[in-house]
Amino acid sequence: MIIGLNNAKVAVLGASGGIGQPLSLLLKNSPLVGELSLFDIAHTPGVAADLSHIETRAHVTGYMGPDQLNAALKGCDVVVIPAGVPRKPGMTRDDLFNTNATIVATLADAVARNCPEAMICIIANPVNSTIPITSEVMKKYGVYNPNRVFGVTTLDIVRANAFVAELKGLDPARVNVPVIGGHAGKTIIPLISQATPKVEFPADQLSALTARIQDAGTEVVKAKAGAGSATLSMAYAGARFTFSVLDAMNGKEGVVECAYVRSEETECKYFSTPLLLGKHGIEKNLGLGKLSAFEENLVADAIGELKGSIKKGEDFVANMK
Repeated sequence: MIIGLNNAKVAVLGASGGIGQPLSLLLKNSPLVGELSLFDIAHTPGVAADLSHIETRAHVTGYMGPDQLNAALKGCDVVVIPAGVPRKPGMTRDDLFNTNATIVATLADAVARNCPEAMICIIANPVNSTIPITSEVMKKYGVYNPNRVFGVTTLDIVRANAFVAELKGLDPARVNVPVIGGHAGKTIIPLISQATPKVEFPADQLSALTARIQDAGTEVVKAKAGAGSATLSMAYAGARFTFSVLDAMNGKEGVVECAYVRSEETECKYFSTPLLLGKHGIEKNLGLGKLSAFEENLVADAIGELKGSIKKGEDFVANMK
């Protein structure tokens, strides 16, 4: 496991894919990463060879196929999982369930056996269900730690920051909009009222902005016209979240990110809120904070769908052979 600061071993499961390749590039570029372990069912030796020529110190190893999965995970501190199939036009994230649920359950099983104490960052959609799946698989092995299993919703925050900055003529790097709930459609709840710096929008503009943040993934799916879904922005967001986790593990204080995790903040078993990260994962759930009436309605509207997605994930593991 961690050999001193800034020397973490990070695995990317699904490293050859549309998100996996640019994500692996960003991780290779970081001084926080000592070892980069890349796994996929195809092309990983090539991706690893390519990245290994970059003049940064992260040591890159590629692993390919199910028989190399265990080796890829040995001694990992952080495991990031962008594996799975992307959306095509007309698909919801839930349409990916049957394929991606099996993929995530298989990978979570291997994590539970090989590096049960690693921080697990799940990108594979539908995140609203793949986090319950990961948690239930970890429970089967008696190694579940709710403070170390994260659904990466960072792209929703990144998008909210970009869109608010654009509308207000601000520097996006200085805008921070918390986004709570889940990671699909109306379960994505941007808290514009809690944005820093403080911003205000008339009701119609606020409603349109909220809808754009909720549907931003579909905006990219449509624009790519069958060639996939958000990969580059997702890789950026996945790297941002992973770096925050690593910073916190290295003892940096005050690291806050939103993520979809086991939660007592609402009546949903899993819910995304701002989290204070620490050496052992979640140090403190910072909760929903003060909501506007508009935001309270968004939360009320999201609960039913979220509960259904959570149950679907739990049932999938319960019924697994």
